[in-house]
Amino acid sequence: MTALSVTRRALLAGAAFAVVLATGALAADKPTMGVVVKIGGIPWFNAMEMGIKEVGAKDGVDAFMIGPTSADPALQVRAIEDLIAKKVNVIGVVPNDEKALEPVLQKARDAGIKVVAHEGPGIQNKDVDFELASSKGFGEAHAELLAKTMGGKGEYAVYVGSLTVPLHNAWADAAIAYLKEKYPDMKPVGERYGVAENVDDSRKTALDLMSAHPNLHGFLAFGSQGPIGAARAIEEKGQVGKVFVVGPFSPGQGRKLIKEGAITGGFIWNPAEAGRVFVRVGKMLANGQELKDGMTIEGLGVIHPDPKTHNIITDNLQPINKETVDKLADLGL
Repeated sequence: MTALSVTRRALLAGAAFAVVLATGALAADKPTMGVVVKIGGIPWFNAMEMGIKEVGAKDGVDAFMIGPTSADPALQVRAIEDLIAKKVNVIGVVPNDEKALEPVLQKARDAGIKVVAHEGPGIQNKDVDFELASSKGFGEAHAELLAKTMGGKGEYAVYVGSLTVPLHNAWADAAIAYLKEKYPDMKPVGERYGVAENVDDSRKTALDLMSAHPNLHGFLAFGSQGPIGAARAIEEKGQVGKVFVVGPFSPGQGRKLIKEGAITGGFIWNPAEAGRVFVRVGKMLANGQELKDGMTIEGLGVIHPDPKTHNIITDNLQPINKETVDKLADLGL
C-alpha cells in the first residue's frame, strides 16, 4: 500500500467520521416527544394529533401521539413505559387517572425525561401542566347554559368520562355547586355517571335514566362522547325539546344533533391547539428553556405558571351552538 493511498484512506475515514458526528448532532438537535392521550380513534384526539404533527413538522420536533384502545389507565402506563424505553426527550400525557400514572411518570423524570400534562393539574410528577380553560369557569359556563335551557328547575343527570378522570370531575364539582347555589330548584339525579368517553354507554345510561326518572329534563355531560350518546337516546325516546343536553363535544361529530335540537350546546377549547401547545412547550423544556411568568406562548397567550403546582391555567372557551358549529366542524374539530 502506498503512502498516498494510506493518506487517502485516512482522509476518507476522517470525512466519514465527521459525517457521523454531524448526523448525530442533528439528531440530538431534534427533540423526540410522545403524547399519550386518554383513548385513540375519537374525533377530539384525532384533532389533537393533527396539531401535534403540524407543529412537530414545523418546529423540528419528532412528535407523535399514542392513543390507547380504551380509556384504561393501565394502557396509559404501558404506553409511557414504552416511551421511557425509547428514551424520548419529552412525554406528554392526558391522564385517565392521575394517581395511577404517578409511579411511571416519576420513573420517566428519574430517567431525565421532561413531562408535560394536559387535563391533569393534580399530577405531581410533571414539569408543567397546561389548561386552556379553568375548571371553575368551564364547569360554571356549562351549568349556566343548562339552567337557562331548563328554565332554572327540574332534574338533571351528570356524566363524566370516568370517576377517576380528574378534570371532568373538577368540572362537575364546579357545575353542581353553581347550580345548587344559583338554581336551587334544579336537582341532580343520583351520583355522576362515568360513561362519557363511550357513545354506547352514554346512550344506554340515558335511556335507563329517562325510564327511571320521568321528571329528568337535562344531561350535563363532561366527556366528548357523553353529549353524543345522550342526544341519540333523546331522539330515540322522542324527547327532543323536552330533555336537554349540554356539554363539550366534537363539532364535526355532533353537528347534525345540534342542528336537530338534540344537543343544546356547550363549550370547548380547540384540541388541535392543545396538540400544538404540547409540542411548543415540550420543545422549550427539551431545550432547557424556563417557562417564566409573563412569557407569551402561542396558543396560551401570556402565562402565569403556579410556582407550587407548575400549572398554567388560561381561559380560551369557544361556544358550540347552531351558529358556530359549521365553522368549527370545517376546521376539523
